[in-house]
Amino acid sequence: MQTYTIGQAARLLGVSPDTARRWADAGRVATHRDEGGRRLIDGRDLAAFSIEVGQSGPGDEEVSYTSARNAFPGIVTAVKLGDVAAQVDIQAGPHRLVSLLTREAVEELGLEVGMQATARVKSTSVHIDRA
Repeated sequence: MQTYTIGQAARLLGVSPDTARRWADAGRVATHRDEGGRRLIDGRDLAAFSIEVGQSGPGDEEVSYTSARNAFPGIVTAVKLGDVAAQVDIQAGPHRLVSLLTREAVEELGLEVGMQATARVKSTSVHIDRA
């Protein structure tokens, strides 16, 4: 099982390391310590927590007023395999991205819940809203 440091989790969740630390201290996400004393979060726990954070909105962090870039680093929160096709959900900070791809591609990449992955988006029509 892949694990993440507080700093890595913060980057994937789109928050500061201090915010991720406060969430861990408050028991919102489970952590354990490695041999060096660093706090780690199991990938599956982080995947579940990232869904909760994504659904709750930006919270204490300042909202960015820029157009999103085409690469969304995040954590795999679901993998649904069919006979030929597959669906992979990625939570990238507050953004949930869903990709439909071949089962073969998912297996070649070894994608599973809790893994870090980057969704890359190419589109001919992009809509931009400013809050």
